[in-house]
Amino acid sequence: MAGSKGKMQTVRDMVLSLGVIMIAGLVMYLFIPHDDHAPDVQRVDYRVELLTARRAASYPIAAPEGLPSTWKATSVRFDGTEYDAWHLGFHTPDGEYVQVEQSTQKPSTFIDEATQGGRRAERTEQLAGRTWTRYTEGRYDALVVESADGSTTVVAGTASWAELARFAESLETSETSSSQTASETA
Repeated sequence: MAGSKGKMQTVRDMVLSLGVIMIAGLVMYLFIPHDDHAPDVQRVDYRVELLTARRAASYPIAAPEGLPSTWKATSVRFDGTEYDAWHLGFHTPDGEYVQVEQSTQKPSTFIDEATQGGRRAERTEQLAGRTWTRYTEGRYDALVVESADGSTTVVAGTASWAELARFAESLETSETSSSQTASETA
């Protein structure tokens, strides 16, 4: 008889301990501040890297012109040691991601890396006077254009096709900007 009474007290003590722990957890949850919102994305200034890349690259470097301030530049890099690789990433007003990637790397390898496994779709779009090919089924959907100068431009991201197209249409190169300036002054 004494053995079963001891077992009952052990079970009762465990249930009481569990109850105390649950109450303590609830109190912590209610009174310790917590924020379920995503952290605010920090804007980066990419002007210096853009100028450096435009001076150093073997092809015209593209960057957006005229996007609303609600599009936040979040990442930028240029690697002139291998393939003159240019990257500029943005967060859209809807919180999606869009990037422009450019390189002289072998197009199939570069596109696969930039889209993270994207496959060529049979659909093209005419944007800003250029024919862009859609890539789907990768981590990022993408619009791709290969240039005669040996470079490939990829606009990729989690954004909608409309936002990707808007971003692609906004891209300007130093050549585009200087030819527009020359035609405006003539």
